[in-house]
Amino acid sequence: MPKFAANLSLLFTELPYLDRFAAAALAGFEAVEILFPYDAAAKDTRRALLANGLDLVLINAPPPNYTGGERGFAAIPAGQARFQNDIRRVLRYAGELKPQFIHVMAGAAQGADAQATFVENLKWAADAAPHQRFTIEPLNPVDQPGYFLNDYDLAAAVLKAVDRPNVGLQYDTYHAQMITGDALAIWRAFGHQAVHVQIGSAPGRHEPGAGPMDFDVIFETLDRDGYSGWVSAEYNSTGPTQSCLGWMQ
Repeated sequence: MPKFAANLSLLFTELPYLDRFAAAALAGFEAVEILFPYDAAAKDTRRALLANGLDLVLINAPPPNYTGGERGFAAIPAGQARFQNDIRRVLRYAGELKPQFIHVMAGAAQGADAQATFVENLKWAADAAPHQRFTIEPLNPVDQPGYFLNDYDLAAAVLKAVDRPNVGLQYDTYHAQMITGDALAIWRAFGHQAVHVQIGSAPGRHEPGAGPMDFDVIFETLDRDGYSGWVSAEYNSTGPTQSCLGWMQ
Protein backbone atom coordinates (compact mmCIF):
# COMPACT_ATOMS: atom_id res chain seq x y z
CA MET A 1 0.00 0.00 0.00
CA PRO A 2 1.16 3.57 -0.61
CA LYS A 3 2.06 5.85 2.28
CA PHE A 4 -0.86 8.13 3.06
CA ALA A 5 -1.04 11.77 4.15
CA ALA A 6 -4.08 13.70 5.38
CA ASN A 7 -5.23 16.97 3.89
CA LEU A 8 -6.11 18.94 7.02
CA SER A 9 -8.00 21.58 5.07
CA LEU A 10 -10.66 18.97 4.23
CA LEU A 11 -10.23 16.19 6.81
CA PHE A 12 -10.86 16.41 10.56
CA THR A 13 -12.70 19.70 10.05
CA GLU A 14 -14.97 18.76 12.95
CA LEU A 15 -11.99 19.87 15.08
CA PRO A 16 -10.25 23.23 15.48
CA TYR A 17 -7.32 23.65 13.09
CA LEU A 18 -4.49 23.00 15.54
CA ASP A 19 -6.25 19.93 16.98
CA ARG A 20 -6.39 18.24 13.58
CA PHE A 21 -2.69 17.38 13.68
CA ALA A 22 -3.02 15.12 16.71
CA ALA A 23 -6.15 13.54 15.25
CA ALA A 24 -4.32 12.77 12.00
CA ALA A 25 -1.40 11.21 13.84
CA LEU A 26 -3.76 9.15 16.01
CA ALA A 27 -5.50 7.90 12.85
CA GLY A 28 -2.20 6.59 11.53
CA PHE A 29 -1.13 9.36 9.18
CA GLU A 30 2.56 10.27 9.20
CA ALA A 31 2.24 13.38 7.03
CA VAL A 32 -0.27 16.12 6.24
CA GLU A 33 -0.91 18.81 3.69
CA ILE A 34 -2.56 22.17 4.28
CA LEU A 35 -3.98 24.02 1.31
CA PHE A 36 -3.81 27.53 2.74
CA PRO A 37 -2.01 27.71 6.10
CA TYR A 38 -1.74 31.47 6.08
CA ASP A 39 -4.46 32.25 8.63
CA ALA A 40 -2.41 30.66 11.42
CA ALA A 41 0.98 31.81 12.61
CA ALA A 42 3.63 29.66 10.93
CA LYS A 43 5.26 28.94 14.27
CA ASP A 44 2.01 27.46 15.64
CA THR A 45 1.61 25.17 12.65
CA ARG A 46 5.25 24.13 12.86
CA ARG A 47 4.87 23.38 16.56
CA ALA A 48 1.82 21.18 15.86
CA LEU A 49 3.73 19.29 13.18
CA LEU A 50 6.69 18.64 15.45
CA ALA A 51 4.59 17.71 18.47
CA ASN A 52 2.83 15.00 16.48
CA GLY A 53 5.77 13.74 14.43
CA LEU A 54 4.20 14.78 11.12
CA ASP A 55 5.85 15.79 7.86
CA LEU A 56 4.29 18.61 5.86
CA VAL A 57 3.85 17.46 2.28
CA LEU A 58 2.29 20.43 0.52
CA ILE A 59 0.86 23.93 0.70
CA ASN A 60 -0.80 25.99 -2.04
CA ALA A 61 0.34 29.26 -3.54
CA PRO A 62 -0.55 32.03 -3.63
CA PRO A 63 -2.09 32.97 -0.27
CA PRO A 64 -5.85 33.63 -0.53
CA ASN A 65 -6.83 37.04 -1.78
CA TYR A 66 -8.86 38.48 1.05
CA THR A 67 -10.37 41.18 -1.15
CA GLY A 68 -12.39 38.55 -2.99
CA GLY A 69 -10.17 37.97 -6.03
CA GLU A 70 -9.01 34.71 -7.49
CA ARG A 71 -6.83 32.44 -5.37
CA GLY A 72 -4.53 31.66 -8.27
CA PHE A 73 -3.18 33.91 -11.00
CA ALA A 74 0.13 32.46 -12.19
CA ALA A 75 -1.21 32.23 -15.76
CA ILE A 76 -2.85 35.65 -15.88
CA PRO A 77 -0.92 37.96 -18.24
CA ALA A 78 0.47 41.22 -16.84
CA GLY A 79 0.34 39.87 -13.30
CA GLN A 80 3.99 38.92 -12.91
CA ALA A 81 4.81 41.53 -10.28
CA ARG A 82 1.88 40.42 -8.13
CA PHE A 83 2.86 36.77 -8.60
CA GLN A 84 6.44 37.39 -7.55
CA ASN A 85 5.39 39.38 -4.50
CA ASP A 86 3.04 36.65 -3.31
CA ILE A 87 5.52 33.85 -4.00
CA ARG A 88 8.01 35.68 -1.79
CA ARG A 89 5.40 35.65 0.98
CA VAL A 90 4.75 31.94 0.42
CA LEU A 91 8.46 31.23 0.61
CA ARG A 92 8.64 32.97 3.98
CA TYR A 93 6.00 30.54 5.25
CA ALA A 94 7.80 27.67 3.58
CA GLY A 95 11.01 28.65 5.33
CA GLU A 96 9.27 28.04 8.65
CA LEU A 97 6.97 25.15 7.72
CA LYS A 98 9.33 23.29 5.37
CA PRO A 99 6.75 21.75 2.99
CA GLN A 100 8.03 19.21 0.52
CA PHE A 101 5.99 20.85 -2.25
CA ILE A 102 4.36 24.17 -3.07
CA HIS A 103 1.44 23.85 -5.51
CA VAL A 104 1.36 26.89 -7.80
CA MET A 105 -2.21 27.70 -8.86
CA ALA A 106 -2.65 28.95 -12.41
CA GLY A 107 -5.90 30.88 -12.06
CA ALA A 108 -8.61 31.63 -14.62
CA ALA A 109 -7.15 32.41 -18.04
CA GLN A 110 -6.84 30.96 -21.53
CA GLY A 111 -4.77 31.17 -24.67
CA ALA A 112 -1.15 31.38 -25.72
CA ASP A 113 -0.40 34.48 -23.66
CA ALA A 114 -1.66 32.74 -20.52
CA GLN A 115 0.49 29.69 -21.24
CA ALA A 116 3.58 31.83 -21.81
CA THR A 117 2.90 33.74 -18.60
CA PHE A 118 2.45 30.54 -16.62
CA VAL A 119 5.71 29.13 -17.96
CA GLU A 120 7.69 32.27 -17.20
CA ASN A 121 6.24 32.59 -13.70
CA LEU A 122 7.06 28.97 -12.92
CA LYS A 123 10.61 29.45 -14.18
CA TRP A 124 10.96 32.50 -11.96
CA ALA A 125 9.68 30.66 -8.88
CA ALA A 126 11.87 27.62 -9.53
CA ASP A 127 14.96 29.77 -9.98
CA ALA A 128 14.14 31.99 -6.99
CA ALA A 129 13.97 28.96 -4.70
CA PRO A 130 16.05 26.18 -6.31
CA HIS A 131 15.90 24.00 -3.20
CA GLN A 132 12.10 24.16 -2.97
CA ARG A 133 9.99 21.79 -5.07
CA PHE A 134 6.89 23.09 -6.86
CA THR A 135 3.91 21.36 -8.48
CA ILE A 136 1.24 22.18 -11.03
CA GLU A 137 -2.13 20.39 -11.08
CA PRO A 138 -4.88 20.19 -13.70
CA LEU A 139 -8.24 21.06 -12.11
CA ASN A 140 -11.57 20.04 -13.55
CA PRO A 141 -13.89 22.60 -15.18
CA VAL A 142 -16.90 21.64 -13.07
CA ASP A 143 -15.27 22.72 -9.80
CA GLN A 144 -12.98 25.34 -11.33
CA PRO A 145 -14.68 26.83 -14.42
CA GLY A 146 -12.30 28.84 -16.56
CA TYR A 147 -9.20 27.52 -14.80
CA PHE A 148 -6.25 27.65 -17.18
CA LEU A 149 -4.67 24.31 -16.34
CA ASN A 150 -7.57 21.94 -17.05
CA ASP A 151 -5.85 19.30 -19.20
CA TYR A 152 -2.99 16.83 -18.72
CA ASP A 153 -1.53 17.32 -22.20
CA LEU A 154 -1.36 21.03 -21.42
CA ALA A 155 0.33 20.29 -18.10
CA ALA A 156 2.92 18.14 -19.88
CA ALA A 157 3.58 20.93 -22.39
CA VAL A 158 4.01 23.47 -19.60
CA LEU A 159 6.42 21.22 -17.70
CA LYS A 160 8.45 20.65 -20.86
CA ALA A 161 8.69 24.40 -21.48
CA VAL A 162 9.56 25.17 -17.84
CA ASP A 163 12.25 22.48 -17.82
CA ARG A 164 13.23 22.84 -14.17
CA PRO A 165 14.10 19.85 -11.96
CA ASN A 166 12.15 21.28 -9.03
CA VAL A 167 8.81 21.63 -10.89
CA GLY A 168 6.64 18.54 -11.40
CA LEU A 169 3.12 17.22 -11.89
CA GLN A 170 0.54 16.86 -9.13
CA TYR A 171 -1.92 14.07 -9.93
CA ASP A 172 -5.33 13.89 -8.26
CA THR A 173 -7.65 10.94 -8.89
CA TYR A 174 -10.74 13.09 -8.41
CA HIS A 175 -9.75 15.77 -10.90
CA ALA A 176 -8.38 13.21 -13.37
CA GLN A 177 -11.66 11.30 -13.28
CA MET A 178 -13.75 14.45 -13.63
CA ILE A 179 -11.66 15.74 -16.54
CA THR A 180 -11.41 12.54 -18.57
CA GLY A 181 -13.66 9.88 -17.03
CA ASP A 182 -10.68 7.55 -16.57
CA ALA A 183 -8.27 8.46 -13.77
CA LEU A 184 -6.33 5.23 -14.18
CA ALA A 185 -5.66 5.88 -17.87
CA ILE A 186 -4.40 9.35 -16.98
CA TRP A 187 -2.01 7.83 -14.44
CA ARG A 188 -0.74 5.36 -17.01
CA ALA A 189 -0.11 8.16 -19.49
CA PHE A 190 1.29 10.83 -17.17
CA GLY A 191 2.15 9.12 -13.88
CA HIS A 192 5.84 9.04 -14.74
CA GLN A 193 5.80 12.84 -14.38
CA ALA A 194 3.92 12.87 -11.07
CA VAL A 195 5.83 13.94 -7.98
CA HIS A 196 2.78 14.12 -5.71
CA VAL A 197 -0.53 12.24 -5.65
CA GLN A 198 -3.88 13.13 -4.12
CA ILE A 199 -6.95 10.93 -3.91
CA GLY A 200 -10.70 11.38 -3.79
CA SER A 201 -13.57 9.53 -5.38
CA ALA A 202 -15.62 10.91 -8.24
CA PRO A 203 -18.20 12.17 -8.56
CA GLY A 204 -18.69 13.80 -5.20
CA ARG A 205 -15.08 14.06 -4.04
CA HIS A 206 -15.54 11.73 -1.09
CA GLU A 207 -13.38 9.02 0.48
CA PRO A 208 -12.27 5.99 -1.56
CA GLY A 209 -15.12 3.51 -1.70
CA ALA A 210 -17.83 6.17 -1.72
CA GLY A 211 -18.10 6.04 -5.50
CA PRO A 212 -17.54 3.73 -8.47
CA MET A 213 -13.74 4.19 -8.76
CA ASP A 214 -11.70 1.08 -7.93
CA PHE A 215 -9.04 2.33 -5.53
CA ASP A 216 -7.64 -1.14 -4.90
CA VAL A 217 -6.55 -1.16 -8.53
CA ILE A 218 -5.31 2.43 -8.32
CA PHE A 219 -3.19 1.70 -5.24
CA GLU A 220 -1.83 -1.50 -6.77
CA THR A 221 -0.91 0.43 -9.91
CA LEU A 222 0.90 3.14 -7.97
CA ASP A 223 2.91 0.46 -6.17
CA ARG A 224 3.63 -1.53 -9.31
CA ASP A 225 4.80 1.58 -11.14
CA GLY A 226 7.23 2.38 -8.35
CA TYR A 227 5.63 5.56 -7.06
CA SER A 228 7.20 6.12 -3.65
CA GLY A 229 5.87 9.56 -2.72
CA TRP A 230 3.00 10.52 -0.44
CA VAL A 231 -0.61 9.87 -1.40
CA SER A 232 -2.68 12.60 0.20
CA ALA A 233 -6.32 12.06 1.16
CA GLU A 234 -7.95 15.21 -0.21
CA TYR A 235 -11.70 14.77 -0.07
CA ASN A 236 -14.84 15.62 1.86
CA SER A 237 -15.72 12.78 4.24
CA THR A 238 -19.27 11.47 4.12
CA GLY A 239 -19.23 11.38 7.94
CA PRO A 240 -16.86 12.13 10.82
CA THR A 241 -13.35 11.72 9.42
CA GLN A 242 -12.26 8.92 11.74
CA SER A 243 -15.29 6.80 10.78
CA CYS A 244 -14.48 7.11 7.05
CA LEU A 245 -10.91 5.80 6.98
CA GLY A 246 -11.59 2.13 6.39
CA TRP A 247 -10.06 2.43 2.92
CA MET A 248 -6.60 2.78 4.54
CA GLN A 249 -6.63 -0.82 5.79
